[in-house]
Amino acid sequence: MNMNLSIHSDEHFMKEALKQAEIGMMNKEIPVGAVIVCNNRIIARAYNQTETLNDSTAHAEMIALTAAFNYLGAKYLPDCSIYVTLEPCIMCAGALQWAQIGKLVYGASDRKRGYTMANSSILHPKTKVIDGILALDCKQKLDKFFNSIRNH
Repeated sequence: MNMNLSIHSDEHFMKEALKQAEIGMMNKEIPVGAVIVCNNRIIARAYNQTETLNDSTAHAEMIALTAAFNYLGAKYLPDCSIYVTLEPCIMCAGALQWAQIGKLVYGASDRKRGYTMANSSILHPKTKVIDGILALDCKQKLDKFFNSIRNH
């Protein structure tokens, strides 16, 4: 049996993050989505809202973290995983470090603003990182968005 077909797989949760990215795109936001999972349950969902909120820090990860903290009534998330469609920027990686997130899973790499370009050790030492999950799907969503902007 292929374990990747499990509803608790990294691919399953990344697809949920992609759904959030799609909502963002429909709202004219850069299509980055995130979900936070605890005990195989999604406890937070978010997408970029920098345009909607007129706030350059309103990244999907930041909004998802706040929702997860509120849901759990905790300021640390060592038993949680975050799934995000794009490699976090330095700001978001710093927030993930402060949250002591247990696992970070991201889809597409960000060669311009991703945290690994600056300092891959910015995350909490115990945070497990998995990259490249559904990377092509994540990248295609971003490419589609930016191509539509360039063509208008």
